[in-house]
Amino acid sequence: MKKYDFLILGKNQPILEILLRLVNANENWNAVGFNDEELAKDHFLQYNVDFVLLSAAIEDHVEKEFSAFCLKAHPGVEIIEHFGGGSGLLQSEIYDRLYKKGEL
Repeated sequence: MKKYDFLILGKNQPILEILLRLVNANENWNAVGFNDEELAKDHFLQYNVDFVLLSAAIEDHVEKEFSAFCLKAHPGVEIIEHFGGGSGLLQSEIYDRLYKKGEL
């Protein structure tokens, strides 16, 4: 199976750490997390990212601007707004996107 790289942006540090742990628990997934959108943009431009996860406590305008930035720079990136619901929901959201892309 292909390995997938994730960028997680969230302003709630404890939730960000949980998401990093959950994503990185899958041997085919690698995630880095940021609570600052400018640092996240720099990383996004330097590395090939397959998924962007938007997490808790991001202002609406920041979420929209960051999503637009990512899609403009890399139109094929998958952006998932994940605001809770447990690890099963997160995995389901990711697997759903992979299935829709024909990668499952």
